[in-house]
Amino acid sequence: MSKVVVVGQGYVGLPVAVRAAEAGFSVIGFDISDEKVQRLAAGDSFIEDISDDRLGGVLSTKTYRPSADPADIEGFDIAVISVPTPLSEGIPDLSYIESAAAALAPYVRAGCTVILESTTYPGSTEELVGPILEEASGLTAGVDFHLGYSPERIDPGNREWTFERTPKVVSGVTPASLEAVQGFFDQLVDKTIAVSSPKEAELTKLIENTFRHVNVALVNELAMFANDLGIDVWEAIEAADTKPFGFMKFTPGPGVGGHCLPIDPSYLSWRVRRSLGHTFRFVELANDINEHMPDYVVQRVVAALNRRSLAVRGQRILMLGLSYKKNTGDAREAPSREIAKRLLALGADLRAVDPYVDPAQAPAGVELVDLSAEEIADADLVLLVVDHDAFDRDLLGSSAVHVLDCRNVLAGPNVEVL
Repeated sequence: MSKVVVVGQGYVGLPVAVRAAEAGFSVIGFDISDEKVQRLAAGDSFIEDISDDRLGGVLSTKTYRPSADPADIEGFDIAVISVPTPLSEGIPDLSYIESAAAALAPYVRAGCTVILESTTYPGSTEELVGPILEEASGLTAGVDFHLGYSPERIDPGNREWTFERTPKVVSGVTPASLEAVQGFFDQLVDKTIAVSSPKEAELTKLIENTFRHVNVALVNELAMFANDLGIDVWEAIEAADTKPFGFMKFTPGPGVGGHCLPIDPSYLSWRVRRSLGHTFRFVELANDINEHMPDYVVQRVVAALNRRSLAVRGQRILMLGLSYKKNTGDAREAPSREIAKRLLALGADLRAVDPYVDPAQAPAGVELVDLSAEEIADADLVLLVVDHDAFDRDLLGSSAVHVLDCRNVLAGPNVEVL
Protein backbone atom coordinates (compact mmCIF):
# COMPACT_ATOMS: atom_id res chain seq x y z
CA MET A 1 0.00 0.00 0.00
CA SER A 2 1.55 3.31 -1.11
CA LYS A 3 2.02 5.94 1.58
CA VAL A 4 0.62 9.42 0.92
CA VAL A 5 1.33 12.50 3.02
CA VAL A 6 -0.95 15.51 2.60
CA VAL A 7 0.58 18.60 4.18
CA GLY A 8 -2.18 20.93 5.34
CA GLN A 9 -5.56 19.67 6.55
CA GLY A 10 -7.81 22.56 5.72
CA TYR A 11 -10.45 23.16 3.05
CA VAL A 12 -8.15 21.79 0.33
CA GLY A 13 -5.94 19.24 2.05
CA LEU A 14 -8.54 17.34 4.06
CA PRO A 15 -10.72 16.39 1.05
CA VAL A 16 -7.60 15.18 -0.81
CA ALA A 17 -6.44 13.17 2.17
CA VAL A 18 -9.81 11.54 2.84
CA ARG A 19 -10.37 10.72 -0.82
CA ALA A 20 -6.89 9.19 -1.09
CA ALA A 21 -7.60 7.07 1.97
CA GLU A 22 -10.89 5.93 0.46
CA ALA A 23 -9.01 5.02 -2.75
CA GLY A 24 -6.79 2.60 -0.82
CA PHE A 25 -3.73 4.66 0.02
CA SER A 26 -2.21 4.81 3.50
CA VAL A 27 -2.56 8.50 4.29
CA ILE A 28 -0.95 10.80 6.83
CA GLY A 29 -2.83 14.09 7.12
CA PHE A 30 -0.05 16.35 8.37
CA ASP A 31 -0.77 19.71 9.94
CA ILE A 32 1.21 21.92 12.31
CA SER A 33 -1.93 22.68 14.35
CA ASP A 34 -2.19 20.28 17.30
CA GLU A 35 -5.78 21.40 17.90
CA LYS A 36 -6.76 20.60 14.33
CA VAL A 37 -5.06 17.21 14.44
CA GLN A 38 -6.77 16.34 17.73
CA ARG A 39 -10.18 17.23 16.32
CA LEU A 40 -9.61 15.15 13.22
CA ALA A 41 -8.33 12.19 15.26
CA ALA A 42 -11.56 12.36 17.27
CA GLY A 43 -13.61 12.21 14.07
CA ASP A 44 -14.65 15.85 14.29
CA SER A 45 -14.55 17.40 10.83
CA PHE A 46 -14.54 21.19 10.58
CA ILE A 47 -15.01 21.08 6.80
CA GLU A 48 -18.56 20.89 5.39
CA ASP A 49 -17.42 18.86 2.38
CA ILE A 50 -16.15 16.07 4.67
CA SER A 51 -18.82 14.76 7.03
CA ASP A 52 -18.00 13.28 10.42
CA ASP A 53 -19.24 9.93 9.12
CA ARG A 54 -16.92 10.04 6.13
CA LEU A 55 -13.97 11.05 8.30
CA GLY A 56 -14.86 8.33 10.79
CA GLY A 57 -14.90 5.77 7.99
CA VAL A 58 -11.26 6.32 7.00
CA LEU A 59 -10.21 6.57 10.64
CA SER A 60 -11.81 3.24 11.44
CA THR A 61 -10.10 1.50 8.52
CA LYS A 62 -6.82 3.10 9.62
CA THR A 63 -6.17 4.29 6.07
CA TYR A 64 -6.09 7.87 7.34
CA ARG A 65 -4.23 9.23 10.35
CA PRO A 66 -3.84 12.92 11.21
CA SER A 67 -0.51 13.94 12.68
CA ALA A 68 1.52 16.97 13.73
CA ASP A 69 4.72 14.92 14.11
CA PRO A 70 7.19 15.48 11.22
CA ALA A 71 8.61 12.02 11.84
CA ASP A 72 5.39 10.55 10.43
CA ILE A 73 6.33 11.97 7.03
CA GLU A 74 9.15 9.48 6.63
CA GLY A 75 8.74 6.82 3.98
CA PHE A 76 6.20 8.64 1.83
CA ASP A 77 5.68 7.63 -1.78
CA ILE A 78 3.52 10.64 -2.67
CA ALA A 79 3.34 13.98 -0.89
CA VAL A 80 0.81 16.72 -1.61
CA ILE A 81 1.35 20.28 -0.38
CA SER A 82 -2.01 21.95 0.32
CA VAL A 83 -1.16 24.91 2.55
CA PRO A 84 -2.39 28.53 2.59
CA THR A 85 -0.82 31.18 0.39
CA PRO A 86 -2.03 34.51 1.80
CA LEU A 87 -1.01 38.03 0.90
CA SER A 88 1.11 40.08 3.27
CA GLU A 89 0.80 43.80 2.56
CA GLY A 90 -0.01 42.99 -1.06
CA ILE A 91 2.96 40.66 -1.50
CA PRO A 92 2.56 36.86 -1.86
CA ASP A 93 3.41 35.08 1.38
CA LEU A 94 5.00 31.79 0.39
CA SER A 95 6.27 30.97 3.86
CA TYR A 96 3.76 28.14 4.29
CA ILE A 97 4.88 26.52 1.05
CA GLU A 98 8.51 26.95 2.03
CA SER A 99 7.88 25.40 5.46
CA ALA A 100 5.96 22.50 3.93
CA ALA A 101 8.71 21.80 1.40
CA ALA A 102 11.34 22.02 4.14
CA ALA A 103 9.38 19.51 6.25
CA LEU A 104 9.20 17.07 3.33
CA ALA A 105 12.76 17.57 2.09
CA PRO A 106 14.61 15.30 4.57
CA TYR A 107 12.36 12.41 3.58
CA VAL A 108 12.54 12.81 -0.20
CA ARG A 109 13.93 9.63 -1.74
CA ALA A 110 14.44 8.19 -5.18
CA GLY A 111 11.20 7.45 -6.99
CA CYS A 112 8.89 9.44 -4.73
CA THR A 113 6.49 12.14 -5.97
CA VAL A 114 5.89 15.63 -4.57
CA ILE A 115 2.87 17.63 -5.78
CA LEU A 116 2.16 21.28 -5.00
CA GLU A 117 -1.53 22.19 -4.89
CA SER A 118 -1.44 25.58 -3.19
CA THR A 119 -2.37 28.53 -5.39
CA THR A 120 0.71 30.54 -6.29
CA TYR A 121 2.38 32.47 -9.07
CA PRO A 122 3.73 30.74 -12.21
CA GLY A 123 7.20 29.38 -11.58
CA SER A 124 6.79 28.52 -7.89
CA THR A 125 6.99 24.75 -8.31
CA GLU A 126 10.25 24.79 -10.22
CA GLU A 127 11.87 27.91 -8.76
CA LEU A 128 10.89 27.56 -5.09
CA VAL A 129 9.75 24.07 -4.14
CA GLY A 130 12.18 22.12 -6.32
CA PRO A 131 15.37 23.74 -4.98
CA ILE A 132 14.28 23.28 -1.34
CA LEU A 133 13.66 19.57 -1.92
CA GLU A 134 16.89 19.12 -3.89
CA GLU A 135 19.14 20.90 -1.40
CA ALA A 136 18.12 18.80 1.58
CA SER A 137 17.84 15.47 -0.25
CA GLY A 138 20.81 15.72 -2.59
CA LEU A 139 18.51 14.43 -5.34
CA THR A 140 17.40 16.09 -8.58
CA ALA A 141 13.76 16.87 -9.32
CA GLY A 142 12.56 15.21 -12.50
CA VAL A 143 15.53 12.85 -12.49
CA ASP A 144 15.65 11.14 -9.10
CA PHE A 145 12.19 12.03 -7.85
CA HIS A 146 9.00 13.35 -9.44
CA LEU A 147 7.73 16.90 -8.98
CA GLY A 148 4.56 18.50 -10.29
CA TYR A 149 1.77 20.97 -9.77
CA SER A 150 -1.99 20.41 -9.69
CA PRO A 151 -4.09 23.45 -8.77
CA GLU A 152 -6.85 22.98 -6.25
CA ARG A 153 -10.40 23.58 -7.45
CA ILE A 154 -12.27 23.13 -4.18
CA ASP A 155 -15.58 25.01 -3.96
CA PRO A 156 -16.72 24.67 -0.32
CA GLY A 157 -20.33 23.60 -0.01
CA ASN A 158 -20.79 22.76 -3.70
CA ARG A 159 -22.75 19.51 -3.73
CA GLU A 160 -22.67 19.10 -7.51
CA TRP A 161 -19.02 19.80 -8.30
CA THR A 162 -17.29 17.94 -5.53
CA PHE A 163 -13.55 17.23 -5.40
CA GLU A 164 -14.12 13.89 -7.11
CA ARG A 165 -16.31 15.24 -9.92
CA THR A 166 -14.32 18.37 -10.77
CA PRO A 167 -11.72 17.82 -13.53
CA LYS A 168 -8.18 18.05 -12.11
CA VAL A 169 -5.44 19.87 -14.01
CA VAL A 170 -2.10 18.07 -13.62
CA SER A 171 1.50 18.76 -14.62
CA GLY A 172 5.06 17.64 -14.04
CA VAL A 173 8.56 19.01 -14.49
CA THR A 174 9.26 16.09 -16.86
CA PRO A 175 7.05 13.64 -18.78
CA ALA A 176 7.78 11.00 -16.15
CA SER A 177 6.77 13.41 -13.36
CA LEU A 178 3.56 14.24 -15.22
CA GLU A 179 2.81 10.54 -15.52
CA ALA A 180 3.31 10.08 -11.77
CA VAL A 181 1.15 13.07 -10.82
CA GLN A 182 -1.60 12.13 -13.26
CA GLY A 183 -1.48 8.49 -12.21
CA PHE A 184 -2.12 9.49 -8.60
CA PHE A 185 -5.03 11.83 -9.26
CA ASP A 186 -6.57 9.45 -11.80
CA GLN A 187 -7.31 7.25 -8.79
CA LEU A 188 -9.02 10.07 -6.90
CA VAL A 189 -11.08 12.03 -9.43
CA ASP A 190 -13.25 11.29 -12.45
CA LYS A 191 -11.10 13.18 -14.95
CA THR A 192 -7.62 14.69 -15.17
CA ILE A 193 -6.40 17.30 -17.65
CA ALA A 194 -2.67 17.25 -18.43
CA VAL A 195 -0.79 20.42 -19.37
CA SER A 196 2.76 20.74 -20.61
CA SER A 197 4.48 22.16 -17.51
CA PRO A 198 3.82 23.41 -13.97
CA LYS A 199 3.87 27.03 -15.18
CA GLU A 200 0.83 26.41 -17.39
CA ALA A 201 -0.94 24.64 -14.52
CA GLU A 202 -0.12 27.47 -12.12
CA LEU A 203 -1.40 30.03 -14.60
CA THR A 204 -4.55 27.98 -15.18
CA LYS A 205 -5.63 28.48 -11.59
CA LEU A 206 -4.93 32.19 -11.70
CA ILE A 207 -6.82 32.60 -14.99
CA GLU A 208 -9.88 30.90 -13.52
CA ASN A 209 -10.04 33.17 -10.50
CA THR A 210 -8.99 36.35 -12.29
CA PHE A 211 -11.82 35.78 -14.78
CA ARG A 212 -14.32 35.59 -11.92
CA HIS A 213 -12.74 38.48 -10.03
CA VAL A 214 -12.89 40.85 -13.01
CA ASN A 215 -16.47 39.94 -13.92
CA VAL A 216 -17.69 40.24 -10.34
CA ALA A 217 -16.09 43.68 -10.21
CA LEU A 218 -17.88 44.61 -13.43
CA VAL A 219 -21.35 43.81 -12.09
CA ASN A 220 -20.53 45.36 -8.71
CA GLU A 221 -19.68 48.65 -10.38
CA LEU A 222 -22.78 48.34 -12.57
CA ALA A 223 -24.88 47.83 -9.43
CA MET A 224 -23.57 51.07 -7.91
CA PHE A 225 -24.19 53.12 -11.04
CA ALA A 226 -27.56 51.52 -11.75
CA ASN A 227 -28.80 52.36 -8.27
CA ASP A 228 -27.83 56.00 -8.73
CA LEU A 229 -29.59 55.99 -12.12
CA GLY A 230 -32.74 54.40 -10.72
CA ILE A 231 -32.33 51.20 -12.74
CA ASP A 232 -32.90 47.66 -11.46
CA VAL A 233 -29.56 46.05 -12.30
CA TRP A 234 -30.75 42.64 -11.12
CA GLU A 235 -33.60 42.62 -13.61
CA ALA A 236 -31.23 43.71 -16.37
CA ILE A 237 -28.79 40.91 -15.52
CA GLU A 238 -31.57 38.33 -15.59
CA ALA A 239 -32.69 39.63 -18.97
CA ALA A 240 -29.12 39.51 -20.33
CA ASP A 241 -28.86 35.92 -19.09
CA THR A 242 -31.58 34.87 -21.53
CA LYS A 243 -29.08 35.27 -24.37
CA PRO A 244 -28.01 31.70 -25.24
CA PHE A 245 -24.51 32.65 -26.35
CA GLY A 246 -21.77 35.17 -25.58
CA PHE A 247 -22.86 35.90 -22.01
CA MET A 248 -22.08 34.37 -18.62
CA LYS A 249 -24.09 35.46 -15.61
CA PHE A 250 -22.37 37.12 -12.66
CA THR A 251 -24.26 38.90 -9.88
CA PRO A 252 -23.38 41.79 -7.54
CA GLY A 253 -22.62 41.28 -3.88
CA PRO A 254 -21.22 42.90 -0.74
CA GLY A 255 -17.63 42.06 -1.68
CA VAL A 256 -15.57 38.99 -2.42
CA GLY A 257 -14.24 36.46 0.06
CA GLY A 258 -12.63 33.09 0.49
CA HIS A 259 -9.07 32.41 -0.56
CA CYS A 260 -9.58 32.70 -4.30
CA LEU A 261 -10.95 36.05 -5.43
CA PRO A 262 -9.48 38.45 -2.85
CA ILE A 263 -6.01 36.91 -3.11
CA ASP A 264 -5.25 34.75 -6.15
CA PRO A 265 -5.47 37.42 -8.91
CA SER A 266 -2.98 39.51 -6.93
CA TYR A 267 -0.46 36.70 -7.25
CA LEU A 268 -0.65 37.05 -11.01
CA SER A 269 -0.50 40.84 -10.84
CA TRP A 270 2.53 40.67 -8.54
CA ARG A 271 4.32 38.23 -10.84
CA VAL A 272 3.69 40.40 -13.91
CA ARG A 273 4.93 43.52 -12.13
CA ARG A 274 7.99 41.79 -10.65
CA SER A 275 9.07 39.94 -13.79
CA LEU A 276 7.95 42.27 -16.58
CA GLY A 277 7.67 45.65 -14.93
CA HIS A 278 4.08 46.09 -16.11
CA THR A 279 0.86 46.71 -14.22
CA PHE A 280 -1.93 44.18 -14.69
CA ARG A 281 -4.58 46.87 -15.00
CA PHE A 282 -7.63 44.62 -15.07
CA VAL A 283 -6.65 42.98 -11.78
CA GLU A 284 -5.72 46.26 -10.10
CA LEU A 285 -9.05 47.82 -11.12
CA ALA A 286 -11.03 44.75 -10.03
CA ASN A 287 -9.21 44.78 -6.69
CA ASP A 288 -10.12 48.42 -6.17
CA ILE A 289 -13.82 47.87 -6.92
CA ASN A 290 -14.30 44.64 -4.99
CA GLU A 291 -12.29 45.75 -1.97
CA HIS A 292 -14.52 48.81 -1.60
CA MET A 293 -17.86 47.03 -1.84
CA PRO A 294 -18.12 46.78 1.99
CA ASP A 295 -17.80 50.59 2.05
CA TYR A 296 -20.63 50.85 -0.46
CA VAL A 297 -22.82 48.49 1.59
CA VAL A 298 -22.30 50.67 4.66
CA GLN A 299 -23.14 53.78 2.60
CA ARG A 300 -26.41 52.11 1.61
CA VAL A 301 -27.14 51.28 5.25
CA VAL A 302 -26.52 54.90 6.23
CA ALA A 303 -28.76 56.14 3.42
CA ALA A 304 -31.54 53.69 4.31
CA LEU A 305 -31.57 54.85 7.92
CA ASN A 306 -31.30 58.52 6.95
CA ARG A 307 -34.48 58.23 4.91
CA ARG A 308 -36.20 57.34 8.18
CA SER A 309 -34.46 60.20 10.02
CA LEU A 310 -32.23 57.78 11.90
CA ALA A 311 -28.48 57.87 12.45
CA VAL A 312 -26.43 54.69 12.49
CA ARG A 313 -25.21 55.41 16.02
CA GLY A 314 -27.33 53.60 18.55
CA GLN A 315 -29.50 51.80 16.00
CA ARG A 316 -29.91 48.05 16.16
CA ILE A 317 -28.65 46.39 12.95
CA LEU A 318 -29.08 42.67 12.45
CA MET A 319 -26.55 41.28 9.97
CA LEU A 320 -27.40 37.95 8.37
CA GLY A 321 -24.38 35.91 7.28
CA LEU A 322 -20.72 36.01 8.28
CA SER A 323 -19.26 33.49 5.85
CA TYR A 324 -18.07 34.46 2.39
CA LYS A 325 -20.65 32.30 0.57
CA LYS A 326 -23.96 30.61 1.21
CA ASN A 327 -24.38 27.35 3.11
CA THR A 328 -20.80 27.15 4.34
CA GLY A 329 -18.93 28.16 7.47
CA ASP A 330 -15.90 29.36 5.52
CA ALA A 331 -15.32 32.92 6.73
CA ARG A 332 -11.90 33.46 5.14
CA GLU A 333 -11.62 37.04 3.82
CA ALA A 334 -15.40 37.41 4.16
CA PRO A 335 -16.66 40.94 3.40
CA SER A 336 -18.90 40.73 6.47
CA ARG A 337 -15.85 41.37 8.64
CA GLU A 338 -15.14 44.75 7.00
CA ILE A 339 -18.83 45.67 6.98
CA ALA A 340 -19.08 44.91 10.69
CA LYS A 341 -15.93 46.88 11.46
CA ARG A 342 -17.28 49.97 9.69
CA LEU A 343 -20.75 49.77 11.23
CA LEU A 344 -19.31 49.38 14.71
CA ALA A 345 -17.05 52.38 14.11
CA LEU A 346 -20.20 54.38 13.31
CA GLY A 347 -21.72 53.34 16.64
CA ALA A 348 -24.21 50.73 15.47
CA ASP A 349 -25.65 48.21 17.92
CA LEU A 350 -24.68 45.27 15.75
CA ARG A 351 -25.88 41.70 16.05
CA ALA A 352 -25.30 38.86 13.61
CA VAL A 353 -26.78 35.51 12.65
CA ASP A 354 -24.87 32.67 11.02
CA PRO A 355 -25.67 29.03 11.85
CA TYR A 356 -22.61 27.79 9.93
CA VAL A 357 -19.74 29.92 11.17
CA ASP A 358 -17.78 29.01 14.29
CA PRO A 359 -18.60 31.70 16.92
CA ALA A 360 -14.86 32.11 17.50
CA GLN A 361 -14.63 33.55 13.97
CA ALA A 362 -17.21 36.26 14.59
CA PRO A 363 -15.87 39.81 14.22
CA ALA A 364 -14.89 41.45 17.50
CA GLY A 365 -17.73 43.46 19.01
CA VAL A 366 -20.48 41.55 17.20
CA GLU A 367 -23.01 39.64 19.28
CA LEU A 368 -24.13 36.37 17.70
CA VAL A 369 -27.83 35.57 18.07
CA ASP A 370 -30.35 33.11 16.68
CA LEU A 371 -32.72 34.23 13.96
CA SER A 372 -36.15 34.85 15.47
CA ALA A 373 -39.17 37.05 14.90
CA GLU A 374 -38.20 39.04 18.00
CA GLU A 375 -34.65 39.71 16.83
CA ILE A 376 -35.89 40.75 13.41
CA ALA A 377 -38.61 43.02 14.78
CA ASP A 378 -36.20 44.65 17.24
CA ALA A 379 -33.78 45.58 14.46
CA ASP A 380 -33.96 49.04 12.93
CA LEU A 381 -32.45 47.49 9.82
CA VAL A 382 -31.75 43.93 8.72
CA LEU A 383 -28.69 43.56 6.50
CA LEU A 384 -28.66 40.32 4.49
CA VAL A 385 -25.05 39.70 3.52
CA VAL A 386 -25.16 35.96 2.81
CA ASP A 387 -28.22 34.11 1.50
CA HIS A 388 -27.98 30.92 3.58
CA ASP A 389 -30.84 28.54 2.87
CA ALA A 390 -31.29 28.23 6.65
CA PHE A 391 -32.61 31.79 6.85
CA ASP A 392 -36.42 31.95 7.01
CA ARG A 393 -37.23 34.34 4.19
CA ASP A 394 -40.95 34.47 4.99
CA LEU A 395 -40.09 35.51 8.55
CA LEU A 396 -37.89 38.29 7.25
CA GLY A 397 -40.61 39.52 4.95
CA SER A 398 -43.24 39.60 7.68
CA SER A 399 -41.23 40.81 10.71
CA ALA A 400 -38.52 43.18 9.45
CA VAL A 401 -39.01 46.94 9.48
CA HIS A 402 -36.51 47.36 6.67
CA VAL A 403 -34.12 45.00 4.86
CA LEU A 404 -31.09 45.79 2.74
CA ASP A 405 -30.68 42.63 0.67
CA CYS A 406 -27.20 42.25 -0.82
CA ARG A 407 -28.13 39.03 -2.66
CA ASN A 408 -31.51 39.82 -4.26
CA VAL A 409 -33.32 36.89 -2.65
CA LEU A 410 -36.09 38.76 -0.82
CA ALA A 411 -39.07 40.76 -2.02
CA GLY A 412 -41.59 43.09 -0.47
CA PRO A 413 -42.26 46.74 0.35
CA ASN A 414 -39.80 46.61 3.27
CA VAL A 415 -36.92 45.30 1.10
CA GLU A 416 -34.36 47.17 -0.96
CA VAL A 417 -31.68 45.36 -2.92
CA LEU A 418 -28.04 46.25 -3.35
